[in-house]
Amino acid sequence: MDAPRKMLFGLSISDLSRDDAIALLLRAMRLRNPMKIAFCNAHTANLAWGDPVLRQVLAGFTVLPDGVGVDLGAKLLHGQAFAANLNGTDLVPALLAAESRPLRIALFGARPGIAERAAEVIAKASPQHRVVACSDGFVGKEETTLFLESLRQAPVDMLLVAMGNPVQERWIAQHVTGEHATIAMGVGALFDFLAGEVPRAPLWLRQARLEWLYRLAQEPGRLFRRYVLGNPQFMLRVLLVKLGLAGPRQVDPDRSTAG
Repeated sequence: MDAPRKMLFGLSISDLSRDDAIALLLRAMRLRNPMKIAFCNAHTANLAWGDPVLRQVLAGFTVLPDGVGVDLGAKLLHGQAFAANLNGTDLVPALLAAESRPLRIALFGARPGIAERAAEVIAKASPQHRVVACSDGFVGKEETTLFLESLRQAPVDMLLVAMGNPVQERWIAQHVTGEHATIAMGVGALFDFLAGEVPRAPLWLRQARLEWLYRLAQEPGRLFRRYVLGNPQFMLRVLLVKLGLAGPRQVDPDRSTAG
């Protein structure tokens, strides 16, 4: 399926309904067609604005829209919001529930012990699937190599990587191929949510597209820059693009040839 796309700050973002996104991923796993999945929210777009190397990395991913910020950006720049909010926290459980065929899943990332607790939640919610490998994101180079080698020896249908954005996308791009997993997906705080380490916003706040405000209240020190400073910065950049006054930073030819 050739998904429609919208451009935002140099990123090509797939514009799919939730059902179409799930169908795309299920088809990829059934056909063993390797895909790398990233989610773009306003924070990701802000990072991509000033980082052409990150945009190049994400060009190798299927990028899905996440959050009200990118919806507003799409509406201003393209006249229409994205078809669905496809954040990984909701999409991954829906994807697992939609697949009756047993999947082999691996988890990598978060603090020690969190991935294992997230795996227990997945096993209870979707017992048809198996989490066959878990590792936290604080292991050393040797442990990471062993983890990846175990996947190469017995590839999984889906590898979920929770290291925060953009570290997880860079890690996937550097380390993961179709030899390790059919689907490799950067999922941010998913393991923390599943394990109960970080509470999710009440449903009514999520439906009102205000989950970011709830997360800010939970972790103001960590998320102040991302939301309180980052969201207005994102909207200003959207306006600058709309008016044709500025755009994402391009590669500096002098720097690229220096040395």
